[in-house]
Amino acid sequence: MTELAGVTELLLSRIRDVPDYPKPGVMFKDITPLLADPAAFTALTETLADLSVRHGATKIVGLEARGFILGAPVALRAGLGFIPVRKAGKLPGATLRQSYDLEYGSAEIEVHAEDLAAGDRVMVIDDVLATGGTAEAAMRLIRRADAEIAGFAVLMELLSLGGRQRLQTTLEGAVLEALITV
Repeated sequence: MTELAGVTELLLSRIRDVPDYPKPGVMFKDITPLLADPAAFTALTETLADLSVRHGATKIVGLEARGFILGAPVALRAGLGFIPVRKAGKLPGATLRQSYDLEYGSAEIEVHAEDLAAGDRVMVIDDVLATGGTAEAAMRLIRRADAEIAGFAVLMELLSLGGRQRLQTTLEGAVLEALITV
């Protein structure tokens, strides 16, 4: 068994399935047991930090909200700065804003204008890749700040929702890493 396979097995063992949440027919993947387990959370953090360094990241972006939980310790472990991408209206000061479509409407995310610059290579971190809408908007936002995308890394990818296919153009050759696919 490879080292990554062992990490994946550990992580999977700490993710709880919650049927019919938040609505009937949905199988919610609850990562809170993983976060509560120091060995599993450390393995996740170290794996994502290693990926970030390997792909030449100079900064970590975490997507609101669980991307903050994962991205901040990854940045610390990798020795990189952490940049939060927030829902619109949550950051003080000058921001860059990007809108995107949701299933029923639209939303906006933003980042402090001074947090990213030309020459930054950014690894975007989130918990789950589902439809890819937020990830796509975040990558557009990062590029508007003249930064490069080193990659996008998630704990889990939900294959049936097509996020990877949606992101292929936006990634522009950057890596998309999912530790677990379901």
